[in-house]
Amino acid sequence: MKNKVVLIILFILPIVTYLIFASAKHNSLFLPTLSENNSEIPQDWTALRNEKVQLKDKITILGFTGTDMVEFKANMFNLNQKIYNKYFGFEDFQLVMIAPIGTEVEIQQMISELDRITEDMKGWKFVFATPDQIQRYHDSLHLKTSLNANAGTPNVIILDKNINHRGRIGKNKKGEEEFRESYNSSSAADLHNEMTDDVKIILREYRLALKKNKRKDEFKDNIVNEVEKSSQAK
Repeated sequence: MKNKVVLIILFILPIVTYLIFASAKHNSLFLPTLSENNSEIPQDWTALRNEKVQLKDKITILGFTGTDMVEFKANMFNLNQKIYNKYFGFEDFQLVMIAPIGTEVEIQQMISELDRITEDMKGWKFVFATPDQIQRYHDSLHLKTSLNANAGTPNVIILDKNINHRGRIGKNKKGEEEFRESYNSSSAADLHNEMTDDVKIILREYRLALKKNKRKDEFKDNIVNEVEKSSQAK
């Protein structure tokens, strides 16, 4: 009887957890999906260290640097201190910045400067394209905000492992309607008060999903073990 109760619990808990997440609004448990199946980074774009940069299977903070490196340097520092330093230890978490061709040297200098005060900068990824290519890619995201004349914006967005755009929509804890598709990296307060929480939520989602899958495996293993025991008893 005791074994049956344990097996029932192992089977029911993942279902209950899924129902909670599926029905929840933005309430510190679930970060809503704003758009699905967005475009991957074009593979013919060059990366800073000639590495392969992709969004699929990664939790990504995506941004557009523009050509104003003075402005971006301040924004990069804010993102590094408020977001990256808190979460870079999580597997598959990255910050991807799309930058205009010609800014490679200045960006490398920024990375070198931040490397002095940051444990590991490998989670920062930079890809380079022409302003027209950057504009077309930004348009494909169907955001309400636009790029400026320098092909950049201080606003960054969150993409999940399926390249779905995540943010806030619907009622918050107070019952107020809200919508947030991006976070202003020029505002340390915006990153600290809003984005930190939302990144934490999506990382927790994936941790919970991993635990749920592990419980499923344990459940199946227990079933197999019980069947084998029954067969041996016969």
